[in-house]
Amino acid sequence: MENVTTSDAADVQADDRAAMAVAFGTVAGTRIRHATGPARSGPTILLTSPWPESILAFAPMWPTLTGKARLFAVDLPGFGGSDRRDDLMSPRAMGAFLVQLIEELELDTPHLVGPDIGTSAALFAAAARPDLIASVVVGSGAAAIPIQLGGALEHWVLARDLEEFRSRDPRAIVGAALDTISGYSLPDDIRNDYLDSYDGERFVESMRYVRTYPHELAELANLLPVIQTPVLIIAGARDRAVPLANAEFLHRRLPHSRLSIVDAGHFVWEEAAADYADLLDDWTSRGHLEAANGTDPYP
Repeated sequence: MENVTTSDAADVQADDRAAMAVAFGTVAGTRIRHATGPARSGPTILLTSPWPESILAFAPMWPTLTGKARLFAVDLPGFGGSDRRDDLMSPRAMGAFLVQLIEELELDTPHLVGPDIGTSAALFAAAARPDLIASVVVGSGAAAIPIQLGGALEHWVLARDLEEFRSRDPRAIVGAALDTISGYSLPDDIRNDYLDSYDGERFVESMRYVRTYPHELAELANLLPVIQTPVLIIAGARDRAVPLANAEFLHRRLPHSRLSIVDAGHFVWEEAAADYADLLDDWTSRGHLEAANGTDPYP
């Protein structure tokens, strides 16, 4: 296990995001929003957006990673700026979508980075098609059985139904979640992108994904011991929404995993962007190979 000290986070200015080319495309018949970097060499890193955010969550570390890897970030269907498909609103189905995306876009055996809701989807993808994925980076996502979540997220997952949320202002719900980000001030345009991404019915409909956790995480738990793909788990030591128990649950069961605990809350990729980028750089250059062959210095 590796412990990381959080670096001071600075506000990300618009010119820092110049290399983040955002566009729309179609994968598996679904319109998605994605971002690419300019690099044409280095390992391929495929990043899936956290919830309730978007691909702009990776803006703070994008300039650091741009010169070291080929970057492709995607808003998963139903999240961020991508269209929703009801049949994809579960981790197993979203994992199958990721497999299709890698194949259709010929992403060349990427390192699949799936924080938050992407955690379970990325692991389902690795279990189904290990030949397509060089490694997986997860964390800040529900994994433990029985469910171990906190705060509003626990209620969103376990509430009897969605009706109580339909009458509430989705921008207020998302805004309250964003207000828990510590040590990093969201630029106005990024915050507005998050709020716009889940306006209207989009937030309530996106909740359908996490409400499958009680059943789907139980299925995933049975698969974890047979996943041979190396996995890096990045967790915030002060995460109250997804307690550290979820990362430890994965680390105990995955055969080739490394657990890196960062001095941050839930939104590690923004609160500790420099540390997150350094961990990804080390992992994609050599860490995943060490974990795969049993020589990992951070067991």
